[in-house]
Amino acid sequence: MEKQPNKLINEKSPYLLQHAWNPVDWHPWGEEAFRKARETGRPIFLSSGYSTCHWCHVMEHESFENPETAALLNRHFVPVKLDREEHPDVDHLYMIFVQATTGRGGWPMSVWMTPDLKPFFGGSYFPDTERWGMPSFRSVLKHLADLWERDRPRLLASAGSIMDQLAGFARPEAAAGEVTDRHASACFASLERGFDAEWGGFGGEPKFPRPAVLSFLFSHAAATGNRHALDMALLTLRKMADGGIHDQLGVSGLGGGGFARYSTDRFWRVPHFEKMLYDNAQLAASYLEAYQASGEELFADTARDIFNYVLCDMTSPEGAFWSAEDADSLDTGGSGKKREGAFYLWTEAEVSALLNADEAALFGAACGIRREGNAPFDPHGEFTGKNIPFRAKSNDELAEAFGIPVETIRQRLDSARKKLFEAREKRPRPGLDDKILTSWNGLMISALAKGSLILGDQKLLEAAERSARFILDTLYDSESGHLLRRYRDGEAAIEGKAADYACLILGLLDLYSASFDADWLRAAIRLAEAQIERFFDEDAGVFYSTAADDQSVPLRMIEDNDNAEPSANSVNALNYLRLAAITGRDELRDIALRTIRHFSRALDANPSALPLLLVARQIATAPPVQIIFAGKRGNPALAKLVATAFRHNRPELTVIHADETGEELLPEAAQIGRTHKGEPAAYLCADGSCQPAISDPESLDAALGSLK
Repeated sequence: MEKQPNKLINEKSPYLLQHAWNPVDWHPWGEEAFRKARETGRPIFLSSGYSTCHWCHVMEHESFENPETAALLNRHFVPVKLDREEHPDVDHLYMIFVQATTGRGGWPMSVWMTPDLKPFFGGSYFPDTERWGMPSFRSVLKHLADLWERDRPRLLASAGSIMDQLAGFARPEAAAGEVTDRHASACFASLERGFDAEWGGFGGEPKFPRPAVLSFLFSHAAATGNRHALDMALLTLRKMADGGIHDQLGVSGLGGGGFARYSTDRFWRVPHFEKMLYDNAQLAASYLEAYQASGEELFADTARDIFNYVLCDMTSPEGAFWSAEDADSLDTGGSGKKREGAFYLWTEAEVSALLNADEAALFGAACGIRREGNAPFDPHGEFTGKNIPFRAKSNDELAEAFGIPVETIRQRLDSARKKLFEAREKRPRPGLDDKILTSWNGLMISALAKGSLILGDQKLLEAAERSARFILDTLYDSESGHLLRRYRDGEAAIEGKAADYACLILGLLDLYSASFDADWLRAAIRLAEAQIERFFDEDAGVFYSTAADDQSVPLRMIEDNDNAEPSANSVNALNYLRLAAITGRDELRDIALRTIRHFSRALDANPSALPLLLVARQIATAPPVQIIFAGKRGNPALAKLVATAFRHNRPELTVIHADETGEELLPEAAQIGRTHKGEPAAYLCADGSCQPAISDPESLDAALGSLK
């Protein structure tokens, strides 16, 4: 009998398409599946994951490709597949349930629910046979099918009670008070307790980059003069840049480099090899902040490496950015099996065969290459005899050890890196998730725009503008103000979430700062107004994750954590403060202050839950600093003045271009635009007044340095 696809064959999500030929009768999340469950009286089995998820692949191979398991699923349940990256609000709702009932979460997420979408049992990965203290997936299916037949009233009652509790979680609390310096101090103390003083990062393994935490540490150091906060951020970023979590084979203009999702060990040496756009966007911004704070070229070079990776390996023909690269790829040994990290691993013999003797010795010393392999953590025996390149020695240490100049070291390592990169390009590549997500593109647009200012690279600005133009042309309806979340294979779809609005507004505001093109500012204002109308709860003073008219999720939730991706509420607090400073519109500042205030109780309970919100709070309470620039866009003298403003990290600084046609602008800026004549100049406004025009970068730098 010829193999037939299931209903996922008509979807655009790479993750759903991976499962389109499973014998499981998968349905996408939506009314058709819900109707079938109601008509047949069967419970729904929801499996949520994403295309680059290693354990999702494992569970598919073990269970969803198995005809007997598929028959069991199809007979007793309505199987539904969800791409959590397309529907993060649905995933978040049911992940709260899984974490509350099992004490843990992760993907694939497995949830069984009634036909009216009320969950009654959940978990994560289930193996095909009982092992590691977990029941087999098939035994779970049989048990739940039996319970549904024999004890359905009890399951329905339990599910109803669980849904009531979830509705309680979703109900916004009244703010208990102001968010104050006490909350920032408590957040820092919490992070300090968990800080790894030797290797950087926070907590034990696995170690995650946590860019929102790094942003808080930079902000806290700038606001309080706390040198240890700065040192914690800088050490973490140095150790990550040296680690195996950082792809050490980035070659300028060709690709490679960037960062993997997380490290399985405390040394940042053994990554989980998937590369995500949102990680690399946020980490690029973190390395730029580190460069502003320290002046160390390592941080600028690492930001350039991330940008090179994204522009070479993750950019679509339309100019927007793809979502992720998989951890798994075909084994280079020709077994025909996919293995985690196969694309990135090297034997000592492979390195020696590709490089000349001097290069092999130098690269081996620089990147810790060993005959027996170099993984300090290998619980499944996957890395025996294999090496994950990391920076074991600096160029200065190598120069001393090999007795040759640092510049020669650099040249030889560049040559070795390029040879290995070119050989690696001939290997089977990891899978690419080529969907374009609005929120993740917004984060990347923001990082690129900042990079163009801080690194002085016009190509980065052009790349940011191409992506923003594509998103606004393809995923945005300027008439209604509605934004869509996903584009792939010619289709723009899925109602935008608060994160899509927030992150795109962030990117557009950074584009305005980098280019002074008022069209980006106007688009940001329109989106900000639409977001208030569709997502903001006027009574509670907070943004829901899902729009009021979006029927795709049973309950609208409020994001109250800055996790791998920042909470839309944190990003919104930053955005509306900035918009208010640019436009002078007090109602936008009030939105930001109410959003910050809403989370005072959450921060009492967990001080480090929302570090980026605390950055916004610091900006809101700091004396405002604005620089109003006058002069023609594109004038080199104006560009030098703007670059000076971004030489140091000042989170509270807002830059405005004085444009006499800019009705949206702060009145003072519009007035300067009408009256300023002559060469480009900067008007520094602080402490309630604006200084006289400054026309040279040195004087502007000195004036900024004199501010408290």
